[in-house]
Amino acid sequence: MPPRPQLELTADLVALVERSEPDPGPLPGTREPSETELRAMAARVLAHRPPGPLWLFAYGSLIWKPELAHLEARRARAHGWHRRFCMRLTRWRGTREVPGLMMALERGGSCSGLAYRLADADPFDQVLRLLARETDDARPTNVPRWLDLATPAGPLRALAFVASPSGVNYAGRLAPQVVAQTLARAAGHWGSGAQYLHNTVVQLDAHGIRDRNLWVLQALVAGEIRSLALPRAA
Repeated sequence: MPPRPQLELTADLVALVERSEPDPGPLPGTREPSETELRAMAARVLAHRPPGPLWLFAYGSLIWKPELAHLEARRARAHGWHRRFCMRLTRWRGTREVPGLMMALERGGSCSGLAYRLADADPFDQVLRLLARETDDARPTNVPRWLDLATPAGPLRALAFVASPSGVNYAGRLAPQVVAQTLARAAGHWGSGAQYLHNTVVQLDAHGIRDRNLWVLQALVAGEIRSLALPRAA
């Protein structure tokens, strides 16, 4: 068996571009959703909740920075959806001058991640906290949706966040090299895009999940950071 390839986007490389920028707030002409709007959204989400335990599908930062405690975690696959860096960020992990990118689920392919079984108490508060974290704008790009998942213990239905093409921050399909250039340069008050990718790939790998596209992307971002770190010729 050939040796397992090593991660090229190391913590040392990420540290070269890691920084925290001031939060510029929403772009002019946009706004964050109000508490009333988030509560109404949570009610709509729960109106379609399937019977049984409340499950959450984690495929990115929710794996390494979960918002909520969970009672159980299972490997899970969402068929008909795939990860893509398709959300433009002008805050959080980017700025207005150097926008960043974040992942969401888009149609097509499949996506492996983790299904978390959340506590049975107060589902409304749990969904509200997730929406407050994941909803990027009053006209959101990252929207809640119930997805069917396949797991080793059988199928289940879980809450996930998917990309809305009508969202104000939707970036569409970007070439991998463009995504890599963006992630190697962008950072905000939550940290850098390179850190976001590194943490995701490392945690997926720790759970035995290797996303082929993310693995290619981490190598591209590593190359971008190395080129940025090269001393300029006199």
